[in-house]
Amino acid sequence: MTQSTASNPPPTKLNGDWKTQPFEILRKKWGEVPGGLLTRRKTSELLHLTDSELLQTWRRSLDETRQGPDGFATRGWYHALYKDVLRGKKVVDVGSGLGFDGITFAQAGAQMTFVDIVESNLELLQRLCKLMGVTNARFHYMQDTASLPALPDDYDVIWCQGSLINAPFELVRQEIQELLKHLKIGGRWIELAYPKERWEREGSLPFEKWGEKTDGPGTPYMEWYDLEKLQAALAPAEFEVVLYFNFFNNDFNWFDLIRRS
Repeated sequence: MTQSTASNPPPTKLNGDWKTQPFEILRKKWGEVPGGLLTRRKTSELLHLTDSELLQTWRRSLDETRQGPDGFATRGWYHALYKDVLRGKKVVDVGSGLGFDGITFAQAGAQMTFVDIVESNLELLQRLCKLMGVTNARFHYMQDTASLPALPDDYDVIWCQGSLINAPFELVRQEIQELLKHLKIGGRWIELAYPKERWEREGSLPFEKWGEKTDGPGTPYMEWYDLEKLQAALAPAEFEVVLYFNFFNNDFNWFDLIRRS
């Protein structure tokens, strides 16, 4: 399946800094991660909190994103759905942020690998895991795609919640192709993205400008995804669809796919 269709225009070619230093562009923004339904926190600043302050802040933020009507509709539903699904599974959490998903699933028995391009994000996750007694976790700093071959090649799940939509398609596809080398046949690709309906509702902005609309000042890029576009990024690997739908007023969409080849 190709991406060049009437609904999915050809991807923008990488040029300028996106071609020469893409991960440096991304690092300037993504040390600032979602810290609640509406707030964002810089992990470099959270590292200065005392242990008790950090745990209190983290737990309060996690509860905000998964409890109550908006919290459950945003994150709580999939924590409830996947905690049992992922128990005992070997999972890569790509772009781990504050670890709301990965730590929750590790506490429920998943074997988690946190992968992030920002060192302070991983340093914070290591500290949080130590404070909470989470030992079934490892941490992998992704300097660039050349860092990914060091990962084991037998993961059951690749989990990427909003972490593979914030760079041009060609760069994202390169990263996806490297990640696929580590996913078993029969493994799951589970992803949260932003749908085309949201992009249209918010003005059909150039992707270089839409990121500021979705994720705040300094966001260098954001691109919508649908099933066809994700399948184009995953090709030639073939996947069977388990779940694919928009949710939370078309703010997000969800992909749960099983690898068949």
